[in-house]
Amino acid sequence: MTSAAAPGNEPAPPSESGPPVSGPPMGPESIAGPGAGSAPGAGPAPGGGAAPWRGWAAVCAVSLGIFCLITSELLPVGLLTPVGAALGVSDGTAGLMVTAPGLVAGFCAPLVTVGAGRIDRRLVLCVLIALMVAANLVAALAPNFAVVLAARLLVGVSVGGFWAVAGGLAVRLVPERHVGRATALVFGGVPTASVLGVPAGTLLGELGGWRTAFAAVGALGLVTLTALLLLLPPLPATRHITFPELPALLRENRAVRAGVIVTFLVVTGQFAAYTFVRPILQEVSGVGAEHISTLLLGYGVAGVAGNFLAGARDAYRTLLVVSSSLTVVLALIAVLPGPAVGTALLLAWGLAYGGVSVSVQGWMIKAAPEAPEAASSLMVAMFNFAIAAGALCGGLAVDGISAPAAPLGGAALMLAAAATVWVSAIRRTARTPG
Repeated sequence: MTSAAAPGNEPAPPSESGPPVSGPPMGPESIAGPGAGSAPGAGPAPGGGAAPWRGWAAVCAVSLGIFCLITSELLPVGLLTPVGAALGVSDGTAGLMVTAPGLVAGFCAPLVTVGAGRIDRRLVLCVLIALMVAANLVAALAPNFAVVLAARLLVGVSVGGFWAVAGGLAVRLVPERHVGRATALVFGGVPTASVLGVPAGTLLGELGGWRTAFAAVGALGLVTLTALLLLLPPLPATRHITFPELPALLRENRAVRAGVIVTFLVVTGQFAAYTFVRPILQEVSGVGAEHISTLLLGYGVAGVAGNFLAGARDAYRTLLVVSSSLTVVLALIAVLPGPAVGTALLLAWGLAYGGVSVSVQGWMIKAAPEAPEAASSLMVAMFNFAIAAGALCGGLAVDGISAPAAPLGGAALMLAAAATVWVSAIRRTARTPG
C-alpha cells in the first residue's frame, strides 16, 4: 500500500509520516498486500478497467459486518427499560450494556491487532463475527443481568477487533483508484446501523420482547459470517505487529499522533452534545417529544449521505470542513430557539458528522502506510474511549450547568480539532516535495 491509498490520492511526504516503526523492512509491495498485486488470491491488482465484482462483493461483506457489529453495540439503547424490568435492575444499571462494550472495544482494538499476529485476516474477521453471534445468543437466553453484561463484554471485543482490522482492508480488495469509495462503503455500516439497525431492533423488542431482538441480531451475524466466508479472499497478514510498535508509532510519527488527537477531540465533542440531543431539541429548539424520533431518523439519513460524500475526498480537507462546520452548528443549536431552526441545524449536524469515521480512517492510512493496522487500532481505541469521555463530560455539563452547555462544550472541542487539522495540513503542505 502507498500513501495514495487514502481518500484524495495525494501522497504524504516522507517526513510527515515519520520514521517507520520497528520491525522487518517492508517494501511497497509487501506492505500493500494483494490489493497492490503482491500476493495472489487476496484481491485485484490496481489497474485499468472496472473493479472486479468479487472485490466489491468482499467490501460489501465487510460493510455488513460493521453494520451488524454497530447494531449489536447500540441495540440496548432502545431496550434499556424492558431489559431492566425483566431482570430486576435500574435503567442506570442497564445502561452498562452500552458503556461496557464501548470501553472494552477501546482496549481490544490494539490487543486484537497485535494478538492476531500473522493469522489470515479473513479468519480473524470470521472469528470475531462468530464471537458476536455467540454473545447475542447468550444474551437472548440469559437468566440474569450478570450473564447479559458478560455477553456484552464479548460484543466489545468483537467491535474493537473487527473495526481495527477491517478499516485498512479496502486497499487489498479493490484497485487503488477505488479505495476511497470502498472505504466509505465499509464505514457506511456505521451510520446505517443507527438509521436502520437500532430502530429495527427496538421495533422487534416491542413486538416480540427484548430477547427476540438479541436473537435476531445473532441471526444477522450468522448471515454476515456466511457472507464473509463466501466472499472474502484469503488475506494473509503483511507483517506481525508487536506491542512496542504502538507507542513507538505515536512517538515517532507526527501525523499519526495528530490523527489520534483529532479523533479524540471530534468524537468527544460529538458525544458530549449528541448524548443529550433530546433535551437540547426540547428545551432550546422547542421541538415536541412526539417529533424527536423522526428528527433523529433524519439525522441518521443525513449521516449516511455525509459518509459517502466524504469517502473519496482528501482526509485533511474533509476533517477541516467537518470540524469547522460542527463548531458552528453545535454553537448555534445551543442558543437559537425555534423548531425549524433546530431541525435544519440537526440535519446539518448529521451531514457533517457522517464524514468523520471514513475521514479519520483515511488520515491514519495515509499517515502510516507502512503500518496501517497499527495506526487503525490506535484510532479505533481512541474513538471508543472518546465516546465514553464525551458522554461523561456532557453529563457533567448538563447536570452542573444546563442542557445548552453540552453542545457549547462540544463546539469548543470541535474548534480545537479544526485548529489541529489546520496545523497538520500546513506542515504536510510545507514538507511536500516540489
